[in-house]
Amino acid sequence: MQDMLSNTDARRIFLERQGLSGAPGKAMNKAGLLALIEKIGFVQVDSIRTVERAHDLILFSRNQTLRRDHLRQLLEEDRMLFEHWTHDASIIPVRFYPFWKHRFTREQDRLVKRWRKWQGRAFESVFDETYAAVKEGGPLFARDLKQDDHVSGGWWNWHPAKTALEYHWRTGHFAICHRRNFQKAYDLSERVIPGSFREQSVSQADFIDWACRAALKRLGFATTGEIAAFFDLIRPSEAREWVKQKRDCLTEVSVETVEKGQFRATFALSEDVASFQNTPDPPSRVRVLSPFDPLLRDRARAERLFGFFYRIEVFVPEPKRQYGYYVFPLLEGHRLIGRIDMKVDRKRAALDVRRLWLEKGVRASSGRIARIDAELHRLARFSEAEQVSYAPDWLAG
Repeated sequence: MQDMLSNTDARRIFLERQGLSGAPGKAMNKAGLLALIEKIGFVQVDSIRTVERAHDLILFSRNQTLRRDHLRQLLEEDRMLFEHWTHDASIIPVRFYPFWKHRFTREQDRLVKRWRKWQGRAFESVFDETYAAVKEGGPLFARDLKQDDHVSGGWWNWHPAKTALEYHWRTGHFAICHRRNFQKAYDLSERVIPGSFREQSVSQADFIDWACRAALKRLGFATTGEIAAFFDLIRPSEAREWVKQKRDCLTEVSVETVEKGQFRATFALSEDVASFQNTPDPPSRVRVLSPFDPLLRDRARAERLFGFFYRIEVFVPEPKRQYGYYVFPLLEGHRLIGRIDMKVDRKRAALDVRRLWLEKGVRASSGRIARIDAELHRLARFSEAEQVSYAPDWLAG
């Protein structure tokens, strides 16, 4: 007989596993920040800064005593974190590095074949000289190797040396040693990643076992597809095979969706199931989430558990957008209650709120609006804005 989880309990478990059930105002030191990132698993990095960049907001939504310099120190000085790829560029605990070495191997042939179709073969011709430039000259930015006649155009128009830098990074030869103005500085991995992690190797079987277990720890319960997609390290077929082999340490859990009476079959680590009933409630306060928050990364899972349909409309032409260019989800307790369009005007030191949309059935009560306003003021202070400014029609009808 399968274990059953109500929709409310499923939300509570997922929120706790993703670090959203702790007290957001509890003082957090540098060790606490590292522990938080290890608990979450990874923190996605993104360049858009309408309010704050993704990695800062993901962490701030969980603990609002976050000090940005602690994150920089953990990455650039202590080397307890490193940057690499999950489903996108992310900050990852360095103790996971030995498992990423399997990803490096897989990327070597895959990237060359895919990028040839995109860039031609020009980037391959500068592999060796790009590697030598970093080896001999130390950390380099892509701009340091740019040809004078190359016209930049974002990721779709990288110059050959930039593509070579990214290839060496994605395959583990290079590592990101620091960023300046969000631009990556590349260096040899042996000069960035501590040897105790860089030299460590794990077997293929141990790699798959870790990837599946680590994903389940951070999801609480999951389908085989969700297990594989969490870190994006393994194939769905490998997750399915792992489940078949590990059935003695797994429990089937039937999870209620937002549609009452409808359930989704999932798996959980048997050692964790007993603790599900002791999962704490998340704080009742409102929190702003990054569009790249790991709670929402799997859009289908978020919609099934929270009834919250969310898409980033950055690449949607403005006339076709339903909400806005970069709209932030709002979490209240265990509910996703709406989304908000806002931007920090750094010249005016103001957080400008353009529009708020509450989900169907969520009332714009005075208490809720006060909680939203309080959170926006906390976020404004974090963003070094001195005021929160509301558009006249900011509350959608």
